[in-house]
Amino acid sequence: MKHIVAAVTIALAVWATIYMAQLDQEVHKLDTIAKLIQSTAMEDTKLGGVAPKKPVVTQTTQSPKKQDNEMEEKLRALKEKAGNLAAFKVSPLYKKNCASCHGNIGEGIIGPKLIGQPKEKVLKDLKEFKAGVRKNYVMYGLLGKLDEAQLEELATEIGTFQSKLDAATK
Repeated sequence: MKHIVAAVTIALAVWATIYMAQLDQEVHKLDTIAKLIQSTAMEDTKLGGVAPKKPVVTQTTQSPKKQDNEMEEKLRALKEKAGNLAAFKVSPLYKKNCASCHGNIGEGIIGPKLIGQPKEKVLKDLKEFKAGVRKNYVMYGLLGKLDEAQLEELATEIGTFQSKLDAATK
């Protein structure tokens, strides 16, 4: 009887340790996301403790056509800089496991840029991270819960990002 109680106690202790490790991973992910959100937060009235300067309005001698061209160029540059986050939809699997680090369309945030990578390379990388061949504890933790079919699905989806973006921006 003592052996059975000891075995159950050990099993419960192992389960509790694994469960706490999983919770710790989730908390770490949430902390990383909170830090990212905090680092990108904008102040509304002052920039770095200095009140924003009012724009200087000057009269220009440029033709209206030249002004329009400059405005279009500035707008195009702003769009490129901001990125096109709603260019196409991604799967819930990608959103849940990849978007927080690699961006909504694989443009890279904390993690590297994925957009433009071929499916074969992505699948090879995913398998290496899951197996622990490539050392990255975040990737290892996320991919450990995914099966082979889900890895294949992610690689296929990520492999199509560039063509989807090209189609959406035409």
